[in-house]
Amino acid sequence: MYPVSSSDLAAAMARMNIDDIASATIRQILALANILESTRTEPFVHLEMGNPGLPASEIGVEAEHEAHLKGIANKYPNIAGVKALKDAGSRFMKSFLDIEIPGRCIVPTVGSMQGTFTLMMLLAQRIPGRDTVLFLDPGFPAQHHQAKLLGINQRSIDVYDCRGAALEARLEEAVADGRVTALLYSNPNNPAWFNFTDEEFRILARVADRHDLVIMEDHAYLGMDFRRAYGTPGRAPFVPTVARYSDRAVLLVSASKIFSYAGQRIAIVCFTPGVFDRRYDTFADFYDMPALGDAYVFGVLYCASSGTCHSAQYAMARMMDAACDGRLDFVGQTREYGRRAALAKKAFTDAGFHIVYDRDGDEPISDGFFFTVGRHGWNGPELQRELMRYGVSTISLPATGSLQEGLRVCVSMLSDDTVFAHLRERLSKFNRDYPLSE
Repeated sequence: MYPVSSSDLAAAMARMNIDDIASATIRQILALANILESTRTEPFVHLEMGNPGLPASEIGVEAEHEAHLKGIANKYPNIAGVKALKDAGSRFMKSFLDIEIPGRCIVPTVGSMQGTFTLMMLLAQRIPGRDTVLFLDPGFPAQHHQAKLLGINQRSIDVYDCRGAALEARLEEAVADGRVTALLYSNPNNPAWFNFTDEEFRILARVADRHDLVIMEDHAYLGMDFRRAYGTPGRAPFVPTVARYSDRAVLLVSASKIFSYAGQRIAIVCFTPGVFDRRYDTFADFYDMPALGDAYVFGVLYCASSGTCHSAQYAMARMMDAACDGRLDFVGQTREYGRRAALAKKAFTDAGFHIVYDRDGDEPISDGFFFTVGRHGWNGPELQRELMRYGVSTISLPATGSLQEGLRVCVSMLSDDTVFAHLRERLSKFNRDYPLSE
């Protein structure tokens, strides 16, 4: 059954036109695993794909159904967003992050993927000579591909060895030549699941203010640092954000993971007024709209998709309102990912692997949607390829902008005891076949 022969793996890679497994996209890795899986009687353990592993929120489904019955499908959506979504988004940001984002500064996008793609394009235009995005890595590989596709220069800082006070000097070095226009990171981090500390958020704000940078903060996993009691509307602790310390922030909040609503491709881009209202000569010349918010909505999004699906906007509005009312405990529901992560980490460490990104300051990282593993004597691509032979599909850390050796593990598809049994059995066999040297 497993392991798959090296020749079968090579043939499947050739069929997929994959020359180097480390450079393959997540979707390519999933397709490769599916090809190999189709010739076996037992399924792969899929740790590569971040599909939600929980049911979609019924509140959203009902709201979307109601919207369709009202006949919205024959109308183009308002590109800037329907009022219900903008109002609910503003309320949500206050209830769970304790920040004031006016509804006019909240714009829907076709998932956060469209949000980062369109933001990078616009921010690279705002000031002549500022054509570079700085990624605080490791990060979501697709966002690096977005910058590459747009022809935007990119730089990377692997924060592995510059946490805390050391982060400021590393940031200053990266932006010193004045080419960087924006920073991008996720918190909790995809793939390492670390969370920036309050000290680090203050550092990010200081550097952004000092160098006139826009901070793109991706909240794909909002509230999922399960070490903290986030998720009670209007009550501390609130979800951390750099927007508490700087007015140069753009926050992306997606329904995909927090509401398990990935299939409907809906997110909100939340601009601080200092970003949304700022005027630029370049935008006035290029878009005939000097304000960044207008250029984004009517200059970029209009051309990108002519708006975001009507019914999905109403779904997200209803889900955010329910969360603010205390009727939808989205953090409580997603705690299941923390349980899965704890079990998966034990399976890996029992088989001789170690956690690569393992701490936030003085405490271990939270259990959540992702974690990272390594194995002494192996680089990331080697480990990824060999585990693929054992029926365990992952992505390697170099694909995420990390300078460390290892793999990203996503726990969302570890849905039942049978899958966990397969994982433990295959990791144990791998460990027997490749024992760690003394």
